[in-house]
Amino acid sequence: MDVEKVMQFVFRAVDEVGATLNAALVVMGDKLGYYRILAAEEATTAAELADRSGTAQPYVREWLNAQAAGRYVTYDPATGRYTLPPEHAVALTVEDSPAFLPGFFQIALGTVHDTEQVLAAARGGSGIGWHEHHTDVHLGCERFFRPSYNANLVEGWLPALDGVVAKLQAGATVADVGCGHGASTILMAQAFPSSTFVGSDYHTESIETARARAHEAGVTDRVRFEVAPANGFRGKGFDLVTMFDCLHDMGDPVGAARHVRDAVAADGTWMIGEPMAGDHVEDNLNPVGRAYYGFSTLLCTPSSLSQDVGLALGTQAGQARLRDVATAGGFTRFARVAETPFNQVLEARP
Repeated sequence: MDVEKVMQFVFRAVDEVGATLNAALVVMGDKLGYYRILAAEEATTAAELADRSGTAQPYVREWLNAQAAGRYVTYDPATGRYTLPPEHAVALTVEDSPAFLPGFFQIALGTVHDTEQVLAAARGGSGIGWHEHHTDVHLGCERFFRPSYNANLVEGWLPALDGVVAKLQAGATVADVGCGHGASTILMAQAFPSSTFVGSDYHTESIETARARAHEAGVTDRVRFEVAPANGFRGKGFDLVTMFDCLHDMGDPVGAARHVRDAVAADGTWMIGEPMAGDHVEDNLNPVGRAYYGFSTLLCTPSSLSQDVGLALGTQAGQARLRDVATAGGFTRFARVAETPFNQVLEARP
């Protein structure tokens, strides 16, 4: 037994506990406005931050010290002031930045909140539906993925598809399946006003939110939302069917693929946005893979197991397994056309 290695692991575990608690602290700082106030100030004391945020100083003091220990903010012992570096401020306060992180922490905190349900499901081999999770899961999911969609969907991902942008500019019909709060649907509708879009999701509350968001965005003339599962959305002859970060959550992704094949036009396209992953476990043993395997264990796999078939692809399914799903669904052409550190974009054609 190497005692030094034991202690190295112990201190690594201590760091992990701090990181676990920090997920709640980041959400706290986001919801109470601490990061936004720090971003607007050159340097701040705990008393000043408490006064400007309207919160109690003891909480602010301990929160700031935890943030300083985690190197989220810097601390000057000579002045007792804390500073949020501008690079960190972008990631913690600018919601339309592709680097924006609070949504990632929010979905993680909501996911961990439901751990007791996951323990019971693991013992019995059952699942937990998306609708059964804490609301931070739903809100955090949108807040995490939306900046990436804003940065990449219109400018990079859609142009990577063969001939799709020209169709959208001329006037195409699009089905956005598993649309959640409608962020991707609305973004495409804003970019391509000549096209019509229908977003669908089985989660009624998400569709209600999507309808409200479409009204706020002023795109209800070309967007509608419906409550429907992935293997039951309505319509035929779609020029484009999209799925963003949801195929791996489905109980029967092959059944969903077959339904897409029936719904898409003969020269249409199925665009699949999935978490970035390699085809082998060893390809994913990195920080992004670690986070996604965690979400897969606590959120995505239980979601799939709660549905019929329960294939449980997992968040790190990889391109080869996704190709198998598309091929089994009746698609003959399949390729990865774009990627980011967090997403891979796949194109399937009949």
